[in-house]
Amino acid sequence: MISVQLWVQVPCALFQIVLASMVAFTGPRLEDFTVPPKWFPFPSSSPIAYRRHEAGWIAGSFRPNASGVSDFDRFCLINERCRIAVYRTHDELEPQILALLSELFQKPSVSVGILPPPPPLDPGNGNDDEHGVRCDVLRWLDDQPPKSVIYAALGSEAPLTEKNLQELALGLELSGVGFLWALRTSAHGERVQGRGLVWREWVPQVEALAHGATAAFLTHCGWGSTVESFGFGHPLVMLPFTKGIGVEVARDENDGSFQRDGVAAAVRRVMVEDEGKVFARNAKKLQAVLADQGRQERCMDELVELLRRYKDA
Repeated sequence: MISVQLWVQVPCALFQIVLASMVAFTGPRLEDFTVPPKWFPFPSSSPIAYRRHEAGWIAGSFRPNASGVSDFDRFCLINERCRIAVYRTHDELEPQILALLSELFQKPSVSVGILPPPPPLDPGNGNDDEHGVRCDVLRWLDDQPPKSVIYAALGSEAPLTEKNLQELALGLELSGVGFLWALRTSAHGERVQGRGLVWREWVPQVEALAHGATAAFLTHCGWGSTVESFGFGHPLVMLPFTKGIGVEVARDENDGSFQRDGVAAAVRRVMVEDEGKVFARNAKKLQAVLADQGRQERCMDELVELLRRYKDA
């Protein structure tokens, strides 16, 4: 554990919990995000860029918020004054990116590892609560066949229109695959034609992902949720991922909307078709790399050593 005393003796360190590649994009226009930056060292066969609807959301960080200052301006101010930038990432996830950020910003950009959540005590079936009571959603998973369910959770920062919610629901049904959908909009769960469960209360996500019935994860691609999925070796749906561990739902380039057929097709590619076996194998390979506790500890040790050097400088 890094002591608070060690941290405060470093004048300023910036800890980024977002994907490190995001930080290497810059520019106030949509067009600045929809093409790979010229300074990116990645091959043209694996370009990294935003879709237009994604770029619109990112470009919004350049506009002043309620405080009168934009998120981008705050980042620039902190990044300018800090002596070290720390990222929740790994070389196996984003090769070359830390070296690129160090060069771009002329200061050390280092990894703290991906900081995966601790696994449940019972990795096969999730955990009971502190009173020994198993929550209803985990009991529902207990009744499902192994590797038969796709867990769907879109987080609180991915607002969907009613139309998109409807298309997602119909797409999950149309896929013919068992699903658990965490959708916190009211107080009760709802079974969907015996095929899936829409759960409208809090879901213990780590336990749901660790459950033996869960085979894949339909996600909004928030970095925290993505890291949790890595820890259990699940292929992803809705993520345009260059690692070959997931498949993207087809979306409108301008507004990001999608249709039920696109949802169903993406789910079936991962859960039913032969292509899904490739995604699952790649996800398991990534799980093995990121589950290496020694590797995580080395990242932390290297960070501590760097902080000590800057403290003594």
